[in-house]
Amino acid sequence: LFFLQGARLSREAILKGISHWKLHAAIASTTFILFPLIGLGLSTAVPQLLPPVLWLGVLFLCALPSTVQSSIALTSIAEGNVPGALCSATASNLAGMVLTPLLIAAMSSVHGARVDHTGALQIAVQLLVPFIAGHLARPWIGEWAQRNRSLLAITDRGSILLVVYTAFSAAVVRGIWYQVPSITLMVLFLIVGVILAVVLAATMISAHALGFARPDEVAAVFCGSQKSLVSGVPIANVLFSAGAIGPVLLPVMIYYPAQLFICAWLARWYASRLVAFPATHRVRR
Repeated sequence: LFFLQGARLSREAILKGISHWKLHAAIASTTFILFPLIGLGLSTAVPQLLPPVLWLGVLFLCALPSTVQSSIALTSIAEGNVPGALCSATASNLAGMVLTPLLIAAMSSVHGARVDHTGALQIAVQLLVPFIAGHLARPWIGEWAQRNRSLLAITDRGSILLVVYTAFSAAVVRGIWYQVPSITLMVLFLIVGVILAVVLAATMISAHALGFARPDEVAAVFCGSQKSLVSGVPIANVLFSAGAIGPVLLPVMIYYPAQLFICAWLARWYASRLVAFPATHRVRR
């Protein structure tokens, strides 16, 4: 998956997207500052609502990077800044290989937990090295990858499907659904929903406050609110013990489909507003 992502990412797309520093700073701040602050705030304010291992999972969710596939797809549906979204989401994934272990180690230490942040090198080997290898191989396979995007999309979606299936299966095998009482599960759903709602509202408000054009607002909303399960599973396998992976990944497994359903509706709403008011919504002054 990461090898093929590197092969498809052109230098032109990187250069075109990287110049919009204000957009990338806003997205990175949402992903690696706003999310962790929300997670820490909730876990500190109401620690009794969830057991410690599930709070650790919430903090892990908040430390994850943005997705690439869904961020770009949602931005495209909403007629947003796709090159900017591509650059930001890719940069988020690359930065997350280092920042996620450091963030989760720092946040978990606040609650007295211990996480092995030395696994960053192993994470880089699993995710970053294939990505760089794919990009270096672009002169030989880049054109082929562009011609066969529909075929490679099956690989991307199949990989994501296997990741989701593996994560849910591991949770079932370890009896996670029996370990977590129904009321606790309902509270977890509520907390995850609150996090998503707060982030979506905050990104919309901040995009307006920064005077973003409509396409940039769309990219900020969808790149900033997405969290990557594809990156989360291998990172969790490195950072946490086998017995803790199921509960730790549970908030991510709840958040992942929720972000897809809600943001898909939101993307269609953005697109419908553009059709209804094409002149007034394309550019914000």
